[in-house]
Amino acid sequence: MSREILLVRHAKAEGYANTDHERALTERGVAEAAEAGRWLAQRGSVPELALVSDAIRARQTWAALAEAAGWALTPTFDNTLYEADSETALDVVRGLDDDVSAVVLVGHNPTMAYLAQVLDAGGSPQLATTGFPTAAVAVFEYDGPWADLGEGAARLVDVHTPPG
Repeated sequence: MSREILLVRHAKAEGYANTDHERALTERGVAEAAEAGRWLAQRGSVPELALVSDAIRARQTWAALAEAAGWALTPTFDNTLYEADSETALDVVRGLDDDVSAVVLVGHNPTMAYLAQVLDAGGSPQLATTGFPTAAVAVFEYDGPWADLGEGAARLVDVHTPPG
């Protein structure tokens, strides 16, 4: 069974708020997230599960992304993705039920960039070339049970970065 993993870095956020957790998207960020959602809809990506950091900017990224993609999926907001390193984020995916064939994770850098590199194991120059700016999306395919997902086990099939 082929599975799809969508890694999304939150869109452009304001520089300051009362706490880092409370930083909101800028107008540019909302537009970036919507553009990423339209791109995902155009490529036909439809996740069955959405795991989203509970930080304001990640929640707002999810809202704009999902609306533009036409997804009616209710996300799971998770503080783990706010504080996660790449290994913790990978463990979150490894813990998924095998009935899930497509998942989207909306989180932060450096975690999302590192997780993309771990899954890809440096096999694609595409990530090295584009980096992982705000509102970046990396689309991976993976064959096998979620529990077996490891370094270099997924195939990077597409990358979206916002213009500019």
